Amino acid sequence: MGKNKLEKFADMAMYPHVFQTEDYEHAGLPHEMQGKWHDFFKNDAPITLELGCGKGEYTVGLGKLYPDHNFIGVDIKGARMWTGATQSYREQMTNVAFLRTRIEFISRFFAPNEVDEIWLTFSDPQMKMPTKRLTSTYFMERYRNFLKDNGTIHLKTDSNFLFTYTKYMVEANQLPLITATCDLYREASTMPFNDSQRKILNIKTCYEQQWMDRGLPIRYMAFQLPKEGILQEPDIEIELDSYRSYSRFTTSPKEKAK
Repeated sequence: MGKNKLEKFADMAMYPHVFQTEDYEHAGLPHEMQGKWHDFFKNDAPITLELGCGKGEYTVGLGKLYPDHNFIGVDIKGARMWTGATQSYREQMTNVAFLRTRIEFISRFFAPNEVDEIWLTFSDPQMKMPTKRLTSTYFMERYRNFLKDNGTIHLKTDSNFLFTYTKYMVEANQLPLITATCDLYREASTMPFNDSQRKILNIKTCYEQQWMDRGLPIRYMAFQLPKEGILQEPDIEIELDSYRSYSRFTTSPKEKAK
């Protein structure tokens, strides 16, 4: 029989590489780990965040592929995060950590230039709420607080809405685009990936596999985020994903993230 939520939370509380917080503990205040992640990992290797990590499959998978880099999975759902946290603990992975918090507060946990890259894997597209969309300018401004200048942001998604929105956001703000594809696995052989990057394609989350089993293409984009420049939301209408439970609109309202 699997563990219930309380048992999983008890495990998480004992793991030395898991940091759990309550909203009231860090609302408006820097967390004690801000600027101290390299001390925790005991090295100066690059740090990559996976925001909205779910079960942590990508965080753990990246940690195995790149043992000379550090990876931190971030999510508010502790019961799901327990899977990756437990695996990395049992396998004694010293380059993986997990942080349980709301991503709205993410800049409270990292100092300027402390993070090298961000992965957004199958984030909720938030089709009706731009300020909750993890590729909105609302969040780009937060990422600027701790991401190195021109740090890379990776988006991997099943959502045509989120992919299209992000493409327009990148174009509207003239952010340097590294690569983009509407069908990652079909076009992988023609993508400008090195051997190490191609190995990342073998990491598939449980959520990703569900969409692939339904025949949905997986979209991927990577772009850089400069620290300078005023960011603006794209003023466009985008067709909503038909397979999600939104019945009132066929296109998105023109909303601006503030």
